[in-house]
Amino acid sequence: MLDRSVVVSALESEIAVLQGVLLGLSDSEVELPTRCAPWDVAALSVHTVGSLNQVLVALDGSPPEISDGLVSAAGYYVPEVRFSPEVNTARVDSAMGRAARRADAAEPGRVLRETWRALAERLVGEPVGRTMVTRHGDPMFLTDFLVTRVVELVLHGVDMADALGREPWTSPAALGVVREVLFEGVDPAELERLLPGRAGAAGGPLAAVRAVTGRAGSEADRAALEAAGVRFLALG
Repeated sequence: MLDRSVVVSALESEIAVLQGVLLGLSDSEVELPTRCAPWDVAALSVHTVGSLNQVLVALDGSPPEISDGLVSAAGYYVPEVRFSPEVNTARVDSAMGRAARRADAAEPGRVLRETWRALAERLVGEPVGRTMVTRHGDPMFLTDFLVTRVVELVLHGVDMADALGREPWTSPAALGVVREVLFEGVDPAELERLLPGRAGAAGGPLAAVRAVTGRAGSEADRAALEAAGVRFLALG
């Protein structure tokens, strides 16, 4: 498990950049389509901000009665109930409905600001070993669930940046957390062999993440990468 301070710092840096982006979007920009069809930028923004609020929801619940068998950050992204067709449909419809009810283009940015303010204050008083249960029934350490929120912010931030025709604004700290989830323990030389020009410094720090999360525009050799220890995440 990553150190809580590292994860919170990464979360804070990514939120700060995303908040500025969302607050500055125009009415026409939020209507642009994204790769997360049928969501446009507005719906994807609402979903991404809402994923952060899920931490507050989980913290309001009771910790699991047992602390063994906890789900890890990577284990959260297995293709089970949380990514079933029924859950995905509810997820898609909910974000589209909330986006349709927004007051203006900048509303998700304001909601993100207030959500992070409340969460940051809450995290100060939570012990390192705090456990919780997600809305999908996963018993997790709070720190591991926060890691999944960094993953959501980074990957959907890339989705939004691509839709807007901008360079991704991913912070180095947040990208480091995501790379840890995907590539922990993977031999760098083997990763470069499997993802030539994308895994090393020459490919840019985000290139390998794009390649194994379906955001590179080309297929990666999943079997070979999995054999090397790369984690492929089931993403809704």
